[in-house]
Amino acid sequence: MVLGNLMSQPEIPPWLREQLARFEQLQQNLQAVLAQKQQVDAELSEADKALEELKNVADGEQIYKYAGSLLIKVSKDVISKELDEKKEISSTRQLVLAKQETRLKDSIKELQVKIDDALKGRASTSQPQGE
Repeated sequence: MVLGNLMSQPEIPPWLREQLARFEQLQQNLQAVLAQKQQVDAELSEADKALEELKNVADGEQIYKYAGSLLIKVSKDVISKELDEKKEISSTRQLVLAKQETRLKDSIKELQVKIDDALKGRASTSQPQGE
């Protein structure tokens, strides 16, 4: 990894090493948020599919839901309400994660510019004059 190679060089000032470490941490945080977003998207999709299936079920038919390793009989109204609540919570989580993703991406871009500027400044001062 390029950052790993840069961070092991002794001539890099401590403040720049800190910025590089922060950059890597922000990237890891972004990956975690993206993974959470993917999980929430799957939960929303699952709830949507279940609600769609419930539309095809007559009011008197038996419906079961998983509760751990058990199947429990529930009414159509109860399970519909639970799925609607699950969708609402997942939608809220989705919005929060999208905001976190945006903030992290912005922070990464800003830090990337600072690091690039610092490295360009170092490169231009380390080049011999007159070439």
